Amino acid sequence: MRVILATRIFTPEPAAASFRLQALTDALTRAGHRVRVLTTLVPGAGSSSAAGVAVSRWPVLRDRQGYVRGYLQYLSFDVPLSARLAVTRADVVVVEPPPTTGAVVRVVSALRRTPYVYYAADVWSDAAAQTGAPGIVVALLRRLEAWVLRGATRVIAVSDGVADRVRELGATRVEVVPNGIDTATFHPDGDRQDTGPFLLYAGTASEWQGAEIFARAMPRVLARVPDARLVYIGQGSAWDRLTDLSRELPPGAVELRDAVPPAEVARWLRGAAAAVVSIAPGQGYDFAYPTKILAALASGTPVIYAGVGPAATDVREHRLGWVADYDVDAVAEAMTQALEREDDGATGTRLAAWVEEHRSQRSSGARAAAVVSAATPTRATR
Repeated sequence: MRVILATRIFTPEPAAASFRLQALTDALTRAGHRVRVLTTLVPGAGSSSAAGVAVSRWPVLRDRQGYVRGYLQYLSFDVPLSARLAVTRADVVVVEPPPTTGAVVRVVSALRRTPYVYYAADVWSDAAAQTGAPGIVVALLRRLEAWVLRGATRVIAVSDGVADRVRELGATRVEVVPNGIDTATFHPDGDRQDTGPFLLYAGTASEWQGAEIFARAMPRVLARVPDARLVYIGQGSAWDRLTDLSRELPPGAVELRDAVPPAEVARWLRGAAAAVVSIAPGQGYDFAYPTKILAALASGTPVIYAGVGPAATDVREHRLGWVADYDVDAVAEAMTQALEREDDGATGTRLAAWVEEHRSQRSSGARAAAVVSAATPTRATR
């Protein structure tokens, strides 16, 4: 079977979508399918192929933080994508949000009579409504998103919450496949960053994640743990705000570092007292499950989660760390407890084992690949 993956983000860009889609393509190639990824040109990364996956990259507009995010940026990917899809043969197309990309795929797929699978990591129209977008924009986006979902042969949802919402918007054949993490990269064994007690935020920091809650909590943390540090590794729209907050604290208390390869992130995670992860409530992402959590746990590091939803439930019920209200005092208390905790040596092994059993990238990729395989008649496999 020939599979096209249409996505504005793919490895080596460090993001949850990259991990999720890499797992899917790996599983598809293991099953003997031919995969072609139509994605964007990343500075320093050219076209590449490996083990049955051909990656075709196209130059696009990026925002100040280097993301393909914003309507002009999406347009710079979507318009060329229509032509790229038109000249590439496939038995099934897999498409990631935004819905504008999904709309391009639905139109071209209809013309070429090719089924497509929509990989719903979240619900964009709901997020737009929560972030204060004009009502007419939200209405148009919701209609577009619903149209794309109705046209999909299959929809993959990353959580039960997303699945429920896309069904309300008109999706019919929906399968829930939670995100997984690459346990070959993120594991407790190996080198670790050893620079004194620190907490780590690793990954994208955007407005809906609210990562600044941890920097705002640092004055209270320092009052009890004077040598504590908070390290951010990544990028995102909140980076400027985080930089401003770091300047209000003692030198070195909050450190911001550029994104690094996953293996280097794993080294930092193994050395951290805990990983800090947040989703700001009421932004349309309460049902999100950040992959940052899985990367930390797979590395043997407990998590401090500020927010609500399924991630909070897992952390609390499976004793994977601390859950705090999205509140400075509550977050500061959890951060302090993590820094003062004595490492018993067994916790890391238990956390990694939980991920291996429940949320490994290989198993999640295989489940997603099975959904894609079912989206086209068996006669298309050749």
